[in-house]
Amino acid sequence: MAISSAICTSFKQEILVGTHNFTASSGNTFKIALYTSDASLGAGTTAYSTSNEISNTSGSAYTAGGATLTSSTPTTSGTTAICDFADVSYTSASFTANGALIYNDTQSDKAVAVIAFGGDKTVSSGTFTIQFPTADASNAIIRIA
Repeated sequence: MAISSAICTSFKQEILVGTHNFTASSGNTFKIALYTSDASLGAGTTAYSTSNEISNTSGSAYTAGGATLTSSTPTTSGTTAICDFADVSYTSASFTANGALIYNDTQSDKAVAVIAFGGDKTVSSGTFTIQFPTADASNAIIRIA
């Protein structure tokens, strides 16, 4: 199995028919779920699944389905449309994650993007933070050029 970073192919088609609304105050609810190295996620992923999702081994830092993302209303940087989210932290956490899936909880859990961590990342009774990149044309987590 493998996790490879990608904007999901189904998402590309779905934005053209108006399925996803990233507007901060009135848009859809987006979540980020964490997965083990046994997961198979990539461009072909179409929806959130509990298969190989991580489990929290100590405390209640992680729950199935992951964390709700706080988005900023999409904007442009040059000729590129961009979307950004606030960083997500799980405190008092104990787990190992290999990657993540951003998905639209409002729209039948449709997949948006897969993030590969480049290997297992482990936290033991600490804080696990997903830090999103700078929101610009070269780095934003979601970019349409």
